Amino acid sequence: MEATPRMKQILRILLKEQGAVSVKCIAEQIGVSKRTVQRELEYISGALLGYEIRFLSKTGVGIRLEGSLEEKERLLSELQAETDYDASNREERRKRLIREILKEKGIKKLFHYSSQFGVSEATVSSDLEAAGTWLGQYGLLVSRKPGSGISVEGSEKDYRRAIRGFIGEFGQILNDDITNGVMECINRMEAERLLSLTESSYVGLIIHISIAINRILKGEVIEVDEGWKRSVEADEDYRLAMQIAGDLEQEFQIRMPEVEVAYICLHIKGAKHEKIEWEGEAPIELGSKEIQQLVNDMIDAFDREKAYLLKQDDEFIQGLLAHLQPTIIRLVHGMHIQNPVLSDIQENYPDIFERCRSVADVLKKRTGKEIPDEETGFLAVHFGAAMVRMEGRNEKIRRVHAGIVCSSGIGISRLMSSRLKKIFRERLELKTYGKNDITPYVAAKQDFFITSIPIENVEIPVIDVNPLLNEEDIERIRRMVYQYERLPEKQKGEDTFSIQLEKINLLAAQIKTIIHYMEFFKVDNRITFEELLIAVGEKLSLYSDRREMIREDIMRRERIASQIFAEFGFALLHTRTKGVTRPSFGVCVTKDKERFEDLYFKGIGIVFIMLIPQDENLEVNREIMGYISSMLIEEYEFMEIIKGGQKEEIRDVLSGYLKKYFNSYLARLS
Repeated sequence: MEATPRMKQILRILLKEQGAVSVKCIAEQIGVSKRTVQRELEYISGALLGYEIRFLSKTGVGIRLEGSLEEKERLLSELQAETDYDASNREERRKRLIREILKEKGIKKLFHYSSQFGVSEATVSSDLEAAGTWLGQYGLLVSRKPGSGISVEGSEKDYRRAIRGFIGEFGQILNDDITNGVMECINRMEAERLLSLTESSYVGLIIHISIAINRILKGEVIEVDEGWKRSVEADEDYRLAMQIAGDLEQEFQIRMPEVEVAYICLHIKGAKHEKIEWEGEAPIELGSKEIQQLVNDMIDAFDREKAYLLKQDDEFIQGLLAHLQPTIIRLVHGMHIQNPVLSDIQENYPDIFERCRSVADVLKKRTGKEIPDEETGFLAVHFGAAMVRMEGRNEKIRRVHAGIVCSSGIGISRLMSSRLKKIFRERLELKTYGKNDITPYVAAKQDFFITSIPIENVEIPVIDVNPLLNEEDIERIRRMVYQYERLPEKQKGEDTFSIQLEKINLLAAQIKTIIHYMEFFKVDNRITFEELLIAVGEKLSLYSDRREMIREDIMRRERIASQIFAEFGFALLHTRTKGVTRPSFGVCVTKDKERFEDLYFKGIGIVFIMLIPQDENLEVNREIMGYISSMLIEEYEFMEIIKGGQKEEIRDVLSGYLKKYFNSYLARLS
């Protein structure tokens, strides 16, 4: 079928619509002007030759295609089977050449590629120079053999690395029956490890398997490293890889080699996952002492002076732990990753990036592997976000309002909203809209829009994103949120004053509760950490079941990252727990005011306890406890009073500081 790529886009839209569609609507969907669409429509009849389908146009109504369902499905099927390709686009042509080389490792003649791409053999020869340079960074060599053709030389490991690099840099390689069959197999499975994959990791897994199937069907021999394969077989994800392989064997009527099963396991193991449950839910599976120590060493390497505060940032600790597991796997197995925001990070946050080189050195020492800048860049995102939150304590930070727009406001926008809520939490208040819902009144209530479809004539900023929100989209949204957090509210609603009064009353009530119920108690110097947690539970709750909840929740938080800070001489045991019904603050010292003797305490002499209930007042409670945490470092007087060991004096000083905090909050509202 002879049709331009843009004509194919127009036909796909018309085939999916039941009724007439306006030229304007089509122009918006493919991102061109109405004039461009009208110019393409002049040649649509020629594109429909060979099909029993007519093109109809009626002024004031729109355009549509008329024909039987069978004919429309035949046309749509052929359109989807074709790829839109412009032979004059050198970058696109060279990308496709690399794709074909990676898909089929065998020897090919220049004529094979020149026929495939519709260019001369001289042009293909020139393109091979560029392709060879790209493949060379993965240890692969493009070899030209006179009389035989072109082949790629290199190890299976390097070949796999090149495939992953291509996936990360250029996106999807295949768009054929193999890929569709693989997607059907994966989508039929309901394994939690697959459902929680990020969009980029999901696409990477699909394409990785598609290339493997393509090679198996061609009967290509794959190298086997028995030692490496045996080490993977012991992994928990190997059973899932075996299940995937079994489904693929049925789908394609092939036999999956054991080495391919091992590669699938490795891909799952090294992928990023969205779903990581936190306090009150199933804990993350990274609580070993080795990982704890690695996290602490990385934070210390970044900034020893601010390490204490960074270690109290739950969001930061959670994100870093989630990032470390796939990172270590990638490094150990030489798996390449692309970082689409690396140049922006290096340009806009040079100090953070340079300090993260020290963090990367810790990781290098742990893995014995060089850390590429792409991985260092991702570390910089985590540490940079934590620093922003820390610095934001002294700024006037507000909640940002954003609208998510899709065609109806029900489908894609809801999925996008769910994911963004997980990422930004209370920082971002989201509303979902259909395209037709956007009015000047709606726009006036939002700081910016996030949209997966074209929207026009909007007076506020618009971020155009992929519906599945890739990492680059998230970074753009994060920058916008950071900007608007520090700007005054755009428009105050009629009930703003009432809302402020409610928060002021709640803040006052929570501060009063913390001061009134503050606990101060002494324990024996020889007490163990486990025994201390029992004592904490007994002091902060009257009920045995809640005491156990407190003990378990503090211990779970301790396993994630130690809350004992030898450099400051105290521990800060903090967590969110069902063991308390009100925010609780306590201080524990030894009976003789000397250090704890148990080695686990690292020579400290004071333990602070901060517990937050699992209720709707999380935001206010976190703000108060966060202020107290920073006060422990910044206010020398408070620590001196605690060392004196008089409960009422401690309560009076705590009351004075919280009064300052309350007054500063009122000042921010004025």
